[in-house]
Amino acid sequence: MQILRVFNNNVVLARRGDEEVIVTGRGLGFKAQHGEEIDGNRIAQVFTPSLGRDPDHLAIMLAALSPDYIDKVVAALTAVNVEAELTLVVALADHIQSAVERTRAGHIVDYPLRAEVEHLYPEDYQRAVKTLEVINAELDTPLPDSEAIALALHLVNAGFASGDLSQTYRMTGLIQQLIEIIGEFFGTQLDTSEVTVARFITHLRYLFVRMQQNKQLFAEHSAIGRAIVEAYPRASECAKVLANIIEMRMDEHLTDDEVSYLALHVARLEGKQ
Repeated sequence: MQILRVFNNNVVLARRGDEEVIVTGRGLGFKAQHGEEIDGNRIAQVFTPSLGRDPDHLAIMLAALSPDYIDKVVAALTAVNVEAELTLVVALADHIQSAVERTRAGHIVDYPLRAEVEHLYPEDYQRAVKTLEVINAELDTPLPDSEAIALALHLVNAGFASGDLSQTYRMTGLIQQLIEIIGEFFGTQLDTSEVTVARFITHLRYLFVRMQQNKQLFAEHSAIGRAIVEAYPRASECAKVLANIIEMRMDEHLTDDEVSYLALHVARLEGKQ
């Protein structure tokens, strides 16, 4: 690999074949020059930026973090079978580094949406708990259990398109609101541990991604959409209520097809009652 840019002693931008990659390692960039070959013995991590992501910007963010935290995060993600994608590694390493500083100073954060995160994203939360356990085993100052909530939100955020954690907070609150509305509409309380409810939550997460990417489902004169409305009138009525809430919260119109597929998922929930 050939060095393209040196960011600090531990982070460089390099060319590997036809792609640009970010390489980390202790002393990797020390007195290194543009055009030189990288010493393979010093390589700790090699990251390939996602399509459309600015590698220089990501490398600058990575260079601002301690290599120890970067390595700990990569090892922890590997241990829980989560892909160590660069933006996720940067987000988690930055969070862990700040959390350690807060903990040493005696500041414990009480994160909002704890109940929502545990119930709406149980798999992400369990991965976060295990990730925290692995990281804590390597820290001189172990972090409190509450940090698993923040780590879970970062894992959830990695599945959204924007990469904006504030958006993830908003979407988490919105999902909880929609589930409560469905429960009120059918006079019941939905159990988020149920497979059907979990599938509905997954559908909402992908719906939000499509909205962010301007790729909503759309087909003129959709026969499937009409069939869903005719087959599930109550679910379709509930879906319209949900659509109005989503449009107000997300400030974007939903296509008829998206509303129809919302109705289909609501019908599955109705059938469970």
